Parts: sequence; C-alpha cells; structure tokens
Amino acid sequence: MATFTSSLPDHLLKNLSERAKELKIPKNKLIQKALEYYLEKLDKASFLNSYKNMADDPEHLLLSEEGIEDWFQMLEELEKE
Repeated sequence: MATFTSSLPDHLLKNLSERAKELKIPKNKLIQKALEYYLEKLDKASFLNSYKNMADDPEHLLLSEEGIEDWFQMLEELEKE
C-alpha cells in the first residue's frame, strides 16, 4: 500500500476526526472508504452520461434499433426449440 500526504481545511479535518472516533475506525480508513464511494459514484455518473449522449446520437440510436431487431429474432428462434 502506498502512502501520500495531503492537507485539509481545519473544519474538514475536525469533522473527519470526530466521525472516525464515532465509527471507531482510523481516519485513513474513513478517507479510503469515502474516496472509494465517491469514485464509484463518478463511474456511475459517467456511465449514465454516456447513455444519455448515445440517446442524442442518431447513429447510435440506429445501431441500437438494429440490435433490438436481432435480439428479438434470436428470442423467436429460442422459443421454437
């Protein structure tokens, strides 16, 4: 595990210390969990935005519609078996 040093505003460091004591975990673990949570949320937001951007792109919309037709054809073939 790598180590890095950072500075935080006093009010944030105080809040971090208080929360870490309440949760009975080290401050670095609380920061780690918060960062993991935040980065996961950023990934989800990015994924959602990519879908929104595709919805506005006529080329992607056409590809999706063609893919849906193929999907329905595959389902129909599976039902025949």
